[in-house]
Amino acid sequence: MTIMYEKGGGMAGSALQTWEKVLEYASVPLHGTMSRKIRKGVKLQINEGTVYENAVLFISDLFLRVTEDSADTSVNTYYSIDSIASIRTYSTKE
Repeated sequence: MTIMYEKGGGMAGSALQTWEKVLEYASVPLHGTMSRKIRKGVKLQINEGTVYENAVLFISDLFLRVTEDSADTSVNTYYSIDSIASIRTYSTKE
């Protein structure tokens, strides 16, 4: 039996569960945190936008935060779970 919860009057639970599974496939837990790092050899694209590699993900029931770090800057991009229409993963062939 599948149990879905309602958020904001809709059935957002199924979208959240779907995106959680996709993001779990594409990432690994970051030790000591609730965040996840994109797996080596995998790239992630959300809503046909920016392609992320070496980014850290934080998944909540309301939003997805993607953090990219460079030498002097940390950039956080936030996506509403409800507004994610597609997630594309790229990986190298073995």
